[in-house]
Amino acid sequence: MLQNRDDIIKTLENDGVIAYVTDTVWGLGCLPEREIAVKKIYEIKKREAQKPLILMSNDVANLLPYVEIIPKAGQKLIKKYFPGALTVVTKKNKKMTPDYLTSSMDTVGIRVPDNEIFKEICEIIPNHVLATTSANLSHQPSAKSYAQALENMQGLADLIIEDYGFECAGLESTVVGIIDDENYKIYRQGAINIDL
Repeated sequence: MLQNRDDIIKTLENDGVIAYVTDTVWGLGCLPEREIAVKKIYEIKKREAQKPLILMSNDVANLLPYVEIIPKAGQKLIKKYFPGALTVVTKKNKKMTPDYLTSSMDTVGIRVPDNEIFKEICEIIPNHVLATTSANLSHQPSAKSYAQALENMQGLADLIIEDYGFECAGLESTVVGIIDDENYKIYRQGAINIDL
């Protein structure tokens, strides 16, 4: 499906930032280990430094090195709702997940979107993980179509990848913080209504 695979890899490996479709809204991302690119995302969005990015991949196995062992409550949520419109916030692995990604917090959000184009992007990139946020300026509505992503990010993102007809639903993910084996807390109610 993807026609510009080499461009995507080259852009990311040269500290670039890409915009892409997910199952919820359009995303803006870079390789997590590229601090220059992460800083670029904050500059592009005019994003407050205290707002962390999240990590997304095509498979939860690729995200596990970035977090500590996920408590049972988180494991249940992941089993039921991944891939899908759920972001799970859990303790990060401090060796793998740098402070510049998480605004120096000791947690990180992880997600596996259910979108074919996003999955293909992850399959071809190093480590299969993107540090990501929504493709819009802070405090502005998220991009919900390729046209809106172009409008928001043209001249800002280094590469805007077509959705090839795999459009997003247009509602942000639900964000859940894992407290312990039994408990979780909803930080943002989004596309998924949790029922465990």
